[in-house]
Amino acid sequence: MPRIKFLRNVILAALGLIVVRLFFIQVVEHDIWVEKASAQQTLLETIVAKRGDIYMMDGEEPVKVVMNQKVYSIIIDPQVTKKDELKELMSKYAEDYLTADIDEVYEVEGLRYSVIARNIPRELAAKISEEGVGGVWFQENNRRVYSEGEMAAQALGFVNSDGVGQYGIEGSLNEKLAGKNGLLKTISDVNNIALSIGSDNVKIPAVDGEDVVLTLDRGLQKTTEEILADALDETVDGSTNAAALIMDPNTGEVLSMASVPTYDPAEYDEVQDWTAYLNYVTEVPYEPASVCKTFVFTAAINEGVMTPESTYYNTGETVVETATINNASKSPVVYGTINMQTALSWSLNTGSIQALKWLGGDSDNVNEAGREKLYEYYQRFRLGKLTGIEVNEAEGIVHAPNEEGLYAPNLTYAEMTFGQGTSLTMIQVASAFSGIVNGGYMVSPTMLKGVMKDGKLVANQYDGKDDYQVITSDTSETMREMLHETRSLYAKKDPDGYYLGGKTGTGQVYLEDLGRYSDPDGETTATYLGFGGAAGELPKYVIMVKMWGSGAHSDANYAKTIFDKLSDVMIDYFKIKPRE
Repeated sequence: MPRIKFLRNVILAALGLIVVRLFFIQVVEHDIWVEKASAQQTLLETIVAKRGDIYMMDGEEPVKVVMNQKVYSIIIDPQVTKKDELKELMSKYAEDYLTADIDEVYEVEGLRYSVIARNIPRELAAKISEEGVGGVWFQENNRRVYSEGEMAAQALGFVNSDGVGQYGIEGSLNEKLAGKNGLLKTISDVNNIALSIGSDNVKIPAVDGEDVVLTLDRGLQKTTEEILADALDETVDGSTNAAALIMDPNTGEVLSMASVPTYDPAEYDEVQDWTAYLNYVTEVPYEPASVCKTFVFTAAINEGVMTPESTYYNTGETVVETATINNASKSPVVYGTINMQTALSWSLNTGSIQALKWLGGDSDNVNEAGREKLYEYYQRFRLGKLTGIEVNEAEGIVHAPNEEGLYAPNLTYAEMTFGQGTSLTMIQVASAFSGIVNGGYMVSPTMLKGVMKDGKLVANQYDGKDDYQVITSDTSETMREMLHETRSLYAKKDPDGYYLGGKTGTGQVYLEDLGRYSDPDGETTATYLGFGGAAGELPKYVIMVKMWGSGAHSDANYAKTIFDKLSDVMIDYFKIKPRE
């Protein structure tokens, strides 16, 4: 009897504890346990938005060059999925797609959700699913496919493993392209299958990204890159890099934007040198050298203080703030009294400095008034400022005429006239140049043609509302002729009925480790900037070419040769007919 009584008391005590515990669970801790149950029974699933496709133009038709391929991520519940079974499964089908260490995943106490693999093709995902391993499910994603391989890589950019655009259009228009993910929240069964019951069910539809159309022409882009690559193969000046920009100076549309060497955006993670990602047209300012003579000559002509026939006495050098500045050309024909057309054609530093002196109202000295006037024109031309183009860009440097801490401001501005002491991007220089040759109007450069809607191009309408007149049409005409004469001095005769002009630039490179510029026969950066079209008409295209390399003495004649080849391509592209 005592034993039975003892057992009865033990059972009653145990039942009492259970009742007390149930009371705490059902009443005192009710909300906590409801939350835990909900967490185990609620399925949260992201509805991935479709990333927008990217098109280029092919003549008048948009063609898709970046698109999506359906791939899958593998998600597991470590509390359900058996580790050894999972490891065997992954080893068999998806070892190359693992993004997490399976052993480490299982070391996390209480973990119920982990993404262990990404970018698995549909056929492999189907095979994994057929194995029927518990606690494994799939999330559909999109992987970017770049159908043209390396073409326009720096302009397009890429999408990283997290689905975020990097560099180029993919980066700058990431929000527009990515759209907005949706959400499915519902009650699930033990196998994580969504059930259509529950008052807390939520379904937020995904908003797909926009399909964007670029102004870049696919054929023209491909040809540009081929010409640049061939030029680097053929050059003997040591250049290892080249970049080119082609734009319509009347609308600002960028038709081609290329940098070589390049890379494959689909294999961005295999790039050894991160500089391959850089768009040298928009992201890397440099000293453009003598192409900047175009800007000071334009300013002086527009201000009425100079004409192509204006003369000065050239000794081959000039002194500004105790510094002696020399001309690169030593030809006998440029000494003595010469006119400004000769100074531009022979790219004389003394000539561009003379134009700066006249801007300041003093034929003999560079002064504050001249600095302020040149700075005013640099501001008008938006040099050293963001252009607003739809890819990442840098501002560069244009020193203000009375900038605090600026050493020898007159010397700095004298050097600015031939493209030193300032840093600009190719897109800034080409846009300003377009404003000079297109009749005198600044237009904003653009790479965005429009968007695709229901399979049709909805193009942005160019209305010119952001244009403004930067110089007179007479100044523009005068500068076109000066640039035409400058090109004619060095170029083979252009085909009859066509009208081309341009300017070379050979810039010494500032050597940071030595604190000085390279020697005249040392490392240089070569540039050629020009326009073309039918005689008697406004230019149809502007082309800018840059060549460089570490330690290379890059020759502007090679850059000009690239311009010549691209110009022939553009005449055919626009179907420009010669005029007599």
